[in-house]
Amino acid sequence: MQEHFHFTTDPAKLQKQYAAIFCFVSAQLSLIQMYLHRRNRHLVKQEDEVVMAVHLLGKLLGFSSERAWHRFVTGNLFTNGSFLERSRYNRRCRALGFAIKWIRHELAKRGQHHAYAVVDSLPLPLCHPVRMQRVKRFRGIADMGYCASKKQWYYGFKLHLQVTNQGLAMGYVVTEASCHDVKAAETVMTQIPHPYNFGDKGYISHALREKLYEEHQAAFWTPSRHNQKHGPSKAWEEWIRKKRKVIETVFSILVDQYRITDIRANSMAGFEVALDGILLAYSLVTLGLVER
Repeated sequence: MQEHFHFTTDPAKLQKQYAAIFCFVSAQLSLIQMYLHRRNRHLVKQEDEVVMAVHLLGKLLGFSSERAWHRFVTGNLFTNGSFLERSRYNRRCRALGFAIKWIRHELAKRGQHHAYAVVDSLPLPLCHPVRMQRVKRFRGIADMGYCASKKQWYYGFKLHLQVTNQGLAMGYVVTEASCHDVKAAETVMTQIPHPYNFGDKGYISHALREKLYEEHQAAFWTPSRHNQKHGPSKAWEEWIRKKRKVIETVFSILVDQYRITDIRANSMAGFEVALDGILLAYSLVTLGLVER
């Protein structure tokens, strides 16, 4: 689809999306401009607002290949040759990683006013299962883990994400695939603490529940296991299941529309910028700041 994207996309809608992202990014960057130090700033070919807006637009449209996206930008948005060369564009995006993180974090704070939050994990495979034993990509950082929902092993990372009942992404942590959900739960839920949280059976831990409540005043509920002697009623279990359904919808959107499991970066800096860009683009759409 990406190869023929210019045949299936309305140019007017594309310009409208770019303008909305550019206006929002410009307003936010003005607040942290003092922290974006760069020598020879007067010689830049494109301003930071343009580079960041283009980066977010690519994630919004679901481009997983930076080469294909740069080719699309130079052929549809900047046809006069004024845009950056591809390698320099990628370096500028990585240099703006701090700004992307800061803006996403500020948007995520709005989730504290939502009714409740849900935490869960999503596998981020880096290769097909048949190549797990010989893959060299992120060797020493990523590892093999088990996906219970798909009942298969995979090589890559695991995204631990907290979202609100309205689907807004809040705290997140990326770990190796073998990391247990309980180990990352506290870090995820204390980045932007919410007073009411839900999780699945993978987060069952009395120590975790007590620590969240005592140190962060955050209540955390999970369903019970079948072998527990004194479990809650079926009505309670069904109520929690309905509350948790929102994060499954969010994961489906991130995978199908934003292609979060298809990030092709070969460096941690590139992977981090791509992931933050996807979550920021998704947050802009969730809050109604940009039209999907």
